[in-house]
Amino acid sequence: MPDCTVVVITYNDAARLPRAVRSVLDQTLRDLEVIICDDASTDDTPRVAGALTRADPRVRYVRRQVNSGGCGAPRNDGLDAALSPYVMFLDSDDTLPRHACKSLLTEIERTGADFVSGQIARLYESSGRTHRYYPHLFARRRTVEGIREEPDLFLDCFTTNKLFDVSFLRRHALRFPEDILYEDHVFGAEMYCAARRFAVVPWTVYHWHRPQDGTSISMSTKEMDNVRHRLEAARRSDAVLRAHGFGDLVPDRQYRFVRQDLRVYLNPLPSRDVAWAAEFAGVVRPYLAQIPGEVLERLPATARVCCHLILADRAEDLRVAARSLNGPQAPPREVVTRGGRTYWGRTPAPGMDITALHLAELPYTASRLRHEVVALASAGTRMRLRVRTYDPFGVLTAAPGWTASLRCGTVRTPLSPVPDPDGGYLSEVTVDLATLRGRGDPRIGFTGPDGRTTTDVLLADPCMAPFTLRHLRVSAEGSAGQLCVRPRRTPRVALSRLKRVVLRRLGMPRTKLAAYKALIRLVPPRPDLALFEADCGKGYTGSPRAVYEEVRRRGLPVSVVWSVARARADFPSDAALVRRGSWRYVWTMARAGVWVDSHGFPLDHPKPRGTRYLQTWHGQGIKSIGFDAPDLRADLPGPREQWRAAVARWDALISPSAEFSRYFVPALGYEGRVLRYGTPRCDALVRGRPPEGVRERLEIPPGRKILLYAPTYRDGAKGSGASVRVDLEELAEALSGEWALILRTHPVERYQVPPHLRHFVTPAGSYPEINDLILVSDALLTDYSSVMCDYAVTGKPMLFFVDDWDEYRLTERGVNTDLPAIAPGPCVTTTADLVECLRHLPAVHASFAARYAAARRLWCEEERGDAAARVVADFFRAPLAVPVAERSPLRGAT
Repeated sequence: MPDCTVVVITYNDAARLPRAVRSVLDQTLRDLEVIICDDASTDDTPRVAGALTRADPRVRYVRRQVNSGGCGAPRNDGLDAALSPYVMFLDSDDTLPRHACKSLLTEIERTGADFVSGQIARLYESSGRTHRYYPHLFARRRTVEGIREEPDLFLDCFTTNKLFDVSFLRRHALRFPEDILYEDHVFGAEMYCAARRFAVVPWTVYHWHRPQDGTSISMSTKEMDNVRHRLEAARRSDAVLRAHGFGDLVPDRQYRFVRQDLRVYLNPLPSRDVAWAAEFAGVVRPYLAQIPGEVLERLPATARVCCHLILADRAEDLRVAARSLNGPQAPPREVVTRGGRTYWGRTPAPGMDITALHLAELPYTASRLRHEVVALASAGTRMRLRVRTYDPFGVLTAAPGWTASLRCGTVRTPLSPVPDPDGGYLSEVTVDLATLRGRGDPRIGFTGPDGRTTTDVLLADPCMAPFTLRHLRVSAEGSAGQLCVRPRRTPRVALSRLKRVVLRRLGMPRTKLAAYKALIRLVPPRPDLALFEADCGKGYTGSPRAVYEEVRRRGLPVSVVWSVARARADFPSDAALVRRGSWRYVWTMARAGVWVDSHGFPLDHPKPRGTRYLQTWHGQGIKSIGFDAPDLRADLPGPREQWRAAVARWDALISPSAEFSRYFVPALGYEGRVLRYGTPRCDALVRGRPPEGVRERLEIPPGRKILLYAPTYRDGAKGSGASVRVDLEELAEALSGEWALILRTHPVERYQVPPHLRHFVTPAGSYPEINDLILVSDALLTDYSSVMCDYAVTGKPMLFFVDDWDEYRLTERGVNTDLPAIAPGPCVTTTADLVECLRHLPAVHASFAARYAAARRLWCEEERGDAAARVVADFFRAPLAVPVAERSPLRGAT
C-alpha cells in the first residue's frame, strides 16, 4: 500500500498532463501512486497516459467512456480507485511543489486531522511569478477543532490544496456532485460539516497555473451558464450547512460568495457591454437579495457599492463602479457628502457609503482624480487624446492656480483642462513620444501653487485594441483599462538590449574588482581627496553628512566626492557625486586618500596603501551585530573571513557610548582606534531644532500630534513588509482625529500603505533624513530598532511594540540586552494596549522617568552636540600634502 494517492484529472489536455504527473513523481515522498482519471478525452491523452504508466509503475490510468462535463465524476473515480490511506487531487494543468505530499502527510499524521489544508498559489506562466491566495488564512500553522472555530475558512473551499484521510471521506460518504460545475464548493461545505478536526499549514502546497491565453472552467467567466452553475453551487452549499445543523454559519459561507465568487465576474465587468452586465445582474440578483445586509457590510466599500448597484438594477453604473475594484482603483466619478459621510454617486444611500475609504481626507499629493479617455487617435509617433477629468472630492477647487500636464515617462506635455457642463474637466492634447525610451504609462499631473503635485493614471476602454507608435505599443491593460505605453519588440530595441547586456557583462563586479586591484597597485591615493558614503549610497544623511558639513565649515583643504546609489536627492547643489558601483566609483575608491562611510564600502575591495578609513557606523541598541548576527554567527569561514578583512580596513571607529564600546566594538571584530566623541548625526538632535517646512513637506494636518513609527526589519523576511506589525487600521480608527502617523520602514523593507489609511499614515521610508522625522515628531513607536538610542537624545516619549519578542530574540535576529527590562517606555504586544498608552501618554512617559534617565546614561552620555567637530579635529588633523591650487574634485554622477 502506498503512503499517498494523487488523483490527476484531465480532459483533452495531453500537452500538459506529463508536467502535472512529473510534479507528483518528483515528490520527495517516493512511496505514492498517481491515478490519471481521464474524462473521455478526444485528443492524444490516452496515448500520453499510456506512456506515463509504462514509464513508471506508480502511475495508473482510469478512463471514462462518456465525458461528464465537469470535474466531479473523474475525482470520484480516482477516490474509488485509491489504494492508500491518504489522497490529494490535482488538475492536469497545475502542479505540486516538490515537498507538498511529504509535508502534508507528516502534518496529518502528527495532528490526527481529517484533512490538512495548505497555501495555494497562482503561478502566472507568462512571468513565472506566484501570488498566494488569501495568505492571511494560512499565516499560522495550527489545528482547528471544527469550522465553527474559524468560519473565515469558508474562503478556502478548494479541494486541490488538501490532503484527505480516505477513511474520513468514505466514513461520511463524501462525494463530489457530478451534475454541476464548481462541485468543490458543495464538497467543501460537506467536508467542513463532517470534519471534527483539520489542520492548516502556511507553506505552498499547490501551484494553480494561469496561462496567458488559457481556457478552463474558472476562466470561462463570460459564459452566463458559468454564472448560473456558481450560483447553484452556492445555493446547494447553503442547503448542506442547514441540513447538517450549521445553519448559523450560512452567512459566513455567503460572505465567501460576495467576497470571492462574485468578484470573479465583477473584475472583468468593465470589458463587458451593458446588455451583458444587465443580464448578469438579473441572474445574480435573486440570490444576492437573500443575503443579510450585515454580510454585505463586511465587504470593502467599492465591492459593497457594486452589490447594491446589482440589487438596484443599475447596469451602466455597475460597469463604472467595477473599474474601481482593481488596478489603479480609480475614484468614483461623483460623490455626495451628508452628515460627515461620503456616498458613491449623486444621491446618498446606506449601501453606497464609501466613507471608510477616506478618499475625501487625503493629502494633496495622494488625492485621487479620475481621468477617462473619451477619444484617442494616433499617427507616427504622435498620440492625440481627449480626456475627461472627474474631481469628485473638490481637490482642484480647493487649490486654485494649478497647472496641468500629461506625463509619459520623461515626456511632459502641458494641458489646458476646461470645465465641462456635464461635470469635471475636458482636455485635448497631442503628445509626441518620439524621444520616449522604455516604459511611459501616461499620467495627468496637477501642480498647485505651492509646488505639490498629484498625479493619476488614465483609463481607456478596456476593449480597446492595442496599437503601435513606431517603437512603442499602446494598450489598455487590466480589467480597469489603464492606458499603458510600453516599448515594442523591434530590431532596434533588440539591438539596444544586446548593447546593454554586453556593457553589463563588461561592467560585472568581478571585472571591476580586478581592475580596482590593479589600480591600487599602480596609482597612489591623493591625500586631499575623500570619498564619502552614507547607507551604501542611499542618500545625504547620517554621520557622514555631519562630518562632511563640519569639514566644509572649517574650510579644510580636502575635495569630497559623494557616493550615490540612485538618482541624486537632497545633496548640496555643489556636491560632486559618483554613482556607486560605476567605473568612476572604482577609480575614486582607488584614488581617494580618505574614506568615510556609515555601513561599509564594498567588502571585497582592499583599502589602498596610505588611505585612511573613518567608519562612523550607523547605530547602537539591543540587536545582535557583527559576528553575533545571523549571517555571520554560523561557523562558515567564507563570510566571516570576508567580514574580518573588511573591518581590518578601518583606521578609526566612532563609538557613541561606553555601551557601544563594551558590546559592539568586539562584536564587530574591531581592534583599532576608537573615537569616543558621541555620534555626529546626533548633534542636530542635541540642538533640537527641526528644519523649516518639514510638517508641510510631509503634509501633516495642523493641530495633529505626530507619532513616528520606525520598526526594524526581520532577517527572515526582508522586503516583505512583515516588520509593520501594528494594526494600522485599528490605530487609525482610534486616533486619527488627534494623531498623524509617520511610517519610517527600514531601507531594506518594502511596504505599501493601504490607500484607505493614507489620511492617517504618511509613508516616509524614502524620506532622506530621519533626523527631521525625529525632531518633528511628538513620540516614537518602535520595536528593536537602533533609532531608540538616537531618540533618547530628545527626551521625548518612546513606546515599544514587541509582540514577537520571544521569536525575535530566540530564533530571529537575537539581542544583546533584555529590552523589556530596560526599555525607557512601555513594551506592548497589542494595538489596543498601544492605543491606551497614547491616550494617556504624559502620565505613561512620566512613569518611565527613571528608566529613561538610565537609557540616556547608557546610550547618550557622550552626546553634547559637538561630536562632528571633535571627530573632524581628531581624524583630519594630519596635514594634506597636495597644495590647494592642485586640488580638483571628481565631478558628475555617472
